[in-house]
Amino acid sequence: MGWFGKLMFGSMGLLIGGPLGAIAGAALGHHLVDRADEYAQGHRRIGHAEKNQVAYFVTMFAILGKLAKIDGVVTNEEIAAVDRFIHSLNMDDGERQFAKQVFNEAKDSQYSIDDFAMQFYGIAEGQPAVLTSFLDVLFRIAAADRIFDPAEESALRRIQNIFHISDEQFNNLKATYFDDVDRYYEVLNCTPRSSTEEIKGNYKKLVKDFHPDRIVSKGLPEEFMDFAAKRFREIQEAYEKIRQERNF
Repeated sequence: MGWFGKLMFGSMGLLIGGPLGAIAGAALGHHLVDRADEYAQGHRRIGHAEKNQVAYFVTMFAILGKLAKIDGVVTNEEIAAVDRFIHSLNMDDGERQFAKQVFNEAKDSQYSIDDFAMQFYGIAEGQPAVLTSFLDVLFRIAAADRIFDPAEESALRRIQNIFHISDEQFNNLKATYFDDVDRYYEVLNCTPRSSTEEIKGNYKKLVKDFHPDRIVSKGLPEEFMDFAAKRFREIQEAYEKIRQERNF
Protein backbone atom coordinates (compact mmCIF):
# COMPACT_ATOMS: atom_id res chain seq x y z
CA MET A 1 0.00 0.00 0.00
CA GLY A 2 2.41 2.62 -1.25
CA TRP A 3 -0.09 5.43 -0.85
CA PHE A 4 0.06 5.08 2.93
CA GLY A 5 3.65 6.19 3.28
CA LYS A 6 3.07 9.08 0.92
CA LEU A 7 0.09 10.40 2.85
CA MET A 8 0.80 9.41 6.40
CA PHE A 9 1.59 12.96 7.44
CA GLY A 10 0.16 14.63 4.36
CA SER A 11 -3.29 15.93 3.61
CA MET A 12 -5.26 12.67 3.36
CA GLY A 13 -8.41 14.32 4.65
CA LEU A 14 -8.17 17.09 2.10
CA LEU A 15 -7.41 14.60 -0.66
CA ILE A 16 -10.73 12.76 -0.45
CA GLY A 17 -12.79 15.33 1.47
CA GLY A 18 -16.32 14.82 2.82
CA PRO A 19 -17.20 12.35 5.58
CA LEU A 20 -14.42 9.97 4.53
CA GLY A 21 -11.86 12.75 4.72
CA ALA A 22 -13.06 13.72 8.18
CA ILE A 23 -12.72 10.15 9.44
CA ALA A 24 -9.30 9.73 7.83
CA GLY A 25 -8.06 12.97 9.37
CA ALA A 26 -9.32 12.01 12.82
CA ALA A 27 -7.75 8.56 12.54
CA LEU A 28 -4.39 10.05 11.56
CA GLY A 29 -4.58 12.32 14.57
CA HIS A 30 -4.50 9.25 16.82
CA HIS A 31 -1.87 7.34 14.88
CA LEU A 32 1.61 6.22 15.89
CA VAL A 33 3.59 9.45 15.94
CA ASP A 34 6.87 7.66 16.63
CA ARG A 35 6.99 6.70 12.94
CA ALA A 36 6.79 10.28 11.71
CA ASP A 37 10.33 10.38 10.31
CA GLU A 38 9.91 7.12 8.44
CA TYR A 39 6.70 8.20 6.71
CA ALA A 40 7.72 11.80 6.18
CA GLN A 41 10.61 10.62 4.00
CA GLY A 42 8.13 8.93 1.65
CA HIS A 43 5.71 11.83 1.43
CA ARG A 44 5.13 12.98 -2.14
CA ARG A 45 2.29 13.56 -4.58
CA ILE A 46 0.08 10.63 -5.48
CA GLY A 47 -1.80 9.82 -8.64
CA HIS A 48 -5.46 9.17 -9.42
CA ALA A 49 -5.19 5.40 -8.90
CA GLU A 50 -3.64 5.83 -5.48
CA LYS A 51 -6.34 8.32 -4.54
CA ASN A 52 -8.92 5.63 -5.32
CA GLN A 53 -6.97 3.19 -3.15
CA VAL A 54 -7.12 5.65 -0.27
CA ALA A 55 -10.87 6.04 -0.69
CA TYR A 56 -11.45 2.27 -0.87
CA PHE A 57 -9.36 1.66 2.24
CA VAL A 58 -10.96 4.38 4.35
CA THR A 59 -14.50 3.57 3.17
CA MET A 60 -14.07 -0.12 3.91
CA PHE A 61 -13.03 0.31 7.51
CA ALA A 62 -15.40 3.22 8.10
CA ILE A 63 -18.40 1.17 6.97
CA LEU A 64 -17.16 -1.87 8.88
CA GLY A 65 -17.10 0.28 12.01
CA LYS A 66 -20.68 1.40 11.49
CA LEU A 67 -21.84 -2.08 10.48
CA ALA A 68 -20.33 -3.69 13.56
CA LYS A 69 -22.27 -1.34 15.83
CA ILE A 70 -25.53 -1.18 13.89
CA ASP A 71 -27.22 -3.82 16.03
CA GLY A 72 -26.41 -1.82 19.16
CA VAL A 73 -23.19 -3.47 20.29
CA VAL A 74 -19.81 -4.40 18.82
CA THR A 75 -19.34 -8.08 19.64
CA ASN A 76 -16.04 -9.85 20.27
CA GLU A 77 -16.73 -12.00 17.22
CA GLU A 78 -17.08 -8.92 15.00
CA ILE A 79 -13.88 -7.39 16.37
CA ALA A 80 -12.06 -10.67 15.81
CA ALA A 81 -13.42 -10.91 12.25
CA VAL A 82 -12.25 -7.38 11.43
CA ASP A 83 -8.87 -8.15 12.98
CA ARG A 84 -8.55 -11.31 10.87
CA PHE A 85 -9.49 -9.34 7.78
CA ILE A 86 -6.87 -6.68 8.58
CA HIS A 87 -4.17 -9.31 9.07
CA SER A 88 -5.15 -11.03 5.82
CA LEU A 89 -4.12 -7.91 3.90
CA ASN A 90 -0.59 -7.06 2.85
CA MET A 91 -0.01 -4.30 5.39
CA ASP A 92 2.67 -3.42 7.89
CA ASP A 93 1.98 -2.69 11.55
CA GLY A 94 1.48 1.04 10.97
CA GLU A 95 -1.10 0.46 8.27
CA ARG A 96 -2.94 -2.07 10.42
CA GLN A 97 -3.04 0.42 13.27
CA PHE A 98 -4.43 3.08 10.94
CA ALA A 99 -7.15 0.67 9.75
CA LYS A 100 -8.20 0.05 13.34
CA GLN A 101 -8.27 3.79 14.04
CA VAL A 102 -10.54 4.39 11.04
CA PHE A 103 -12.81 1.59 12.29
CA ASN A 104 -12.98 3.10 15.79
CA GLU A 105 -13.43 6.69 14.65
CA ALA A 106 -16.21 5.80 12.23
CA LYS A 107 -18.28 3.59 14.53
CA ASP A 108 -18.83 6.46 16.98
CA SER A 109 -19.00 9.27 14.42
CA GLN A 110 -21.99 11.40 13.40
CA TYR A 111 -21.84 10.04 9.86
CA SER A 112 -24.01 7.17 8.63
CA ILE A 113 -23.24 4.13 6.51
CA ASP A 114 -25.18 5.82 3.73
CA ASP A 115 -22.92 8.89 3.90
CA PHE A 116 -19.81 6.77 3.43
CA ALA A 117 -21.38 4.58 0.73
CA MET A 118 -22.64 7.52 -1.34
CA GLN A 119 -19.28 9.24 -1.26
CA PHE A 120 -17.48 6.06 -2.27
CA TYR A 121 -19.95 5.41 -5.10
CA GLY A 122 -19.13 8.86 -6.44
CA ILE A 123 -15.51 7.76 -6.63
CA ALA A 124 -15.97 4.16 -7.85
CA GLU A 125 -18.97 4.68 -10.15
CA GLY A 126 -18.44 2.78 -13.38
CA GLN A 127 -16.42 0.05 -11.65
CA PRO A 128 -19.04 -2.64 -10.86
CA ALA A 129 -16.43 -5.27 -9.97
CA VAL A 130 -14.98 -2.98 -7.31
CA LEU A 131 -18.41 -2.20 -5.87
CA THR A 132 -19.49 -5.85 -5.82
CA SER A 133 -16.25 -7.00 -4.19
CA PHE A 134 -16.72 -4.27 -1.59
CA LEU A 135 -20.17 -5.62 -0.70
CA ASP A 136 -18.74 -9.14 -0.59
CA VAL A 137 -16.32 -8.13 2.16
CA LEU A 138 -19.12 -6.48 4.13
CA PHE A 139 -21.13 -9.72 4.00
CA ARG A 140 -18.11 -11.59 5.32
CA ILE A 141 -17.91 -9.32 8.35
CA ALA A 142 -21.68 -9.34 8.91
CA ALA A 143 -21.53 -13.14 9.05
CA ALA A 144 -18.88 -13.09 11.80
CA ASP A 145 -21.38 -13.71 14.59
CA ARG A 146 -23.38 -16.15 12.42
CA ILE A 147 -26.51 -14.02 12.82
CA PHE A 148 -27.77 -11.78 10.03
CA ASP A 149 -29.41 -9.14 12.16
CA PRO A 150 -32.32 -7.34 10.42
CA ALA A 151 -30.53 -4.01 10.96
CA GLU A 152 -27.45 -5.41 9.22
CA GLU A 153 -29.46 -6.67 6.27
CA SER A 154 -31.25 -3.33 5.99
CA ALA A 155 -27.89 -1.52 5.92
CA LEU A 156 -26.47 -3.83 3.25
CA ARG A 157 -29.64 -3.43 1.20
CA ARG A 158 -29.17 0.34 1.29
CA ILE A 159 -25.57 -0.04 0.18
CA GLN A 160 -26.75 -2.37 -2.59
CA ASN A 161 -29.11 0.33 -3.83
CA ILE A 162 -26.52 3.08 -3.55
CA PHE A 163 -24.02 0.94 -5.50
CA HIS A 164 -26.68 -0.09 -8.07
CA ILE A 165 -26.04 -3.79 -7.47
CA SER A 166 -28.76 -6.16 -8.68
CA ASP A 167 -31.02 -8.18 -6.37
CA GLU A 168 -29.65 -11.37 -7.91
CA GLN A 169 -26.06 -10.43 -7.03
CA PHE A 170 -27.10 -9.41 -3.53
CA ASN A 171 -29.00 -12.64 -2.91
CA ASN A 172 -26.11 -14.73 -4.25
CA LEU A 173 -23.74 -13.05 -1.79
CA LYS A 174 -26.21 -13.53 1.03
CA ALA A 175 -26.53 -17.24 0.24
CA THR A 176 -22.75 -17.59 0.18
CA TYR A 177 -22.36 -16.42 3.76
CA PHE A 178 -25.68 -17.28 5.38
CA ASP A 179 -27.00 -20.23 3.38
CA ASP A 180 -30.49 -18.82 3.93
CA VAL A 181 -30.11 -19.83 7.57
CA ASP A 182 -33.21 -17.93 8.64
CA ARG A 183 -35.31 -20.47 6.74
CA TYR A 184 -33.85 -23.30 8.83
CA TYR A 185 -34.73 -21.51 12.05
CA GLU A 186 -38.26 -20.98 10.79
CA VAL A 187 -38.64 -24.73 10.11
CA LEU A 188 -37.89 -25.37 13.80
CA ASN A 189 -40.21 -22.55 14.91
CA CYS A 190 -37.21 -20.59 16.20
CA THR A 191 -35.25 -17.47 15.36
CA PRO A 192 -31.49 -16.85 15.09
CA ARG A 193 -31.65 -15.46 18.63
CA SER A 194 -33.20 -18.59 20.13
CA SER A 195 -31.08 -20.45 22.65
CA THR A 196 -29.49 -23.78 21.81
CA GLU A 197 -31.70 -25.42 24.43
CA GLU A 198 -34.85 -24.02 22.80
CA ILE A 199 -33.71 -25.22 19.37
CA LYS A 200 -33.03 -28.73 20.66
CA GLY A 201 -36.38 -28.83 22.45
CA ASN A 202 -38.32 -27.72 19.39
CA TYR A 203 -36.46 -30.21 17.25
CA LYS A 204 -37.30 -33.14 19.53
CA LYS A 205 -40.97 -32.17 19.64
CA LEU A 206 -41.24 -31.73 15.87
CA VAL A 207 -39.44 -35.01 15.15
CA LYS A 208 -41.85 -36.78 17.47
CA ASP A 209 -44.90 -35.14 15.90
CA PHE A 210 -43.88 -35.83 12.30
CA HIS A 211 -42.14 -39.18 12.66
CA PRO A 212 -43.49 -41.58 9.95
CA ASP A 213 -44.42 -44.25 12.51
CA ARG A 214 -46.47 -41.75 14.47
CA ILE A 215 -48.22 -40.54 11.34
CA VAL A 216 -49.07 -44.11 10.29
CA SER A 217 -50.47 -44.86 13.73
CA LYS A 218 -52.89 -41.95 13.38
CA GLY A 219 -54.43 -43.52 10.25
CA LEU A 220 -54.21 -40.24 8.34
CA PRO A 221 -54.85 -39.95 4.57
CA GLU A 222 -51.99 -40.87 2.25
CA GLU A 223 -51.73 -37.28 0.98
CA PHE A 224 -50.99 -36.08 4.49
CA MET A 225 -48.46 -38.86 5.04
CA ASP A 226 -46.51 -37.65 2.02
CA PHE A 227 -46.54 -34.13 3.41
CA ALA A 228 -45.47 -35.36 6.84
CA ALA A 229 -42.58 -37.34 5.38
CA LYS A 230 -41.36 -34.27 3.53
CA ARG A 231 -41.76 -32.16 6.65
CA PHE A 232 -39.81 -34.73 8.66
CA ARG A 233 -36.88 -34.50 6.23
CA GLU A 234 -36.98 -30.69 6.34
CA ILE A 235 -36.87 -30.74 10.14
CA GLN A 236 -33.83 -33.03 10.13
CA GLU A 237 -32.05 -30.93 7.50
CA ALA A 238 -32.78 -27.68 9.34
CA TYR A 239 -31.51 -29.04 12.64
CA GLU A 240 -28.32 -30.35 11.04
CA LYS A 241 -27.62 -27.00 9.34
CA ILE A 242 -28.14 -25.06 12.57
CA ARG A 243 -26.11 -27.61 14.54
CA GLN A 244 -23.20 -27.15 12.14
CA GLU A 245 -23.54 -23.38 12.22
CA ARG A 246 -23.57 -23.21 16.02
CA ASN A 247 -21.12 -26.07 16.49
CA PHE A 248 -23.07 -28.01 19.12
